[in-house]
Amino acid sequence: MEGQWMELLEILECSPPLTRQPLDAEQAAGVARVFKALGDPVRLRILSIVASRAGGEVCVCDITDAFELSQPTISHHLKVLKEVGLLTSERRASWVYYRLVPETLGELSALLTLPTGGPTSGPASEAAAAAAVSR
Repeated sequence: MEGQWMELLEILECSPPLTRQPLDAEQAAGVARVFKALGDPVRLRILSIVASRAGGEVCVCDITDAFELSQPTISHHLKVLKEVGLLTSERRASWVYYRLVPETLGELSALLTLPTGGPTSGPASEAAAAAAVSR
């Protein structure tokens, strides 16, 4: 599992912003796995719970209490988030604590970041320019 996460992080790190050059097939597949994990409302809420917690970590018991789902279902969602490198965990006695992996979120953010001036040509930039003029 740790190897999969490191491989995914390497794919994200070498992926250029989408506006600079197209992703190759391997990069697109790796990034799609992360977005697929985020595409589930429960996993997105779990990530939000962890991200918004003071101190940056949450006990699994607090995550489970936030949902009307079984513990095995929550464990499955946490496993998916860990496999794609969005969360990491640490066992302390009988509890497991989860934290965000800021590098993964940073790489996703960088991938989607537009240059300061935005795209300079093409249909998307023309539509954005037309929308700005109509405001």
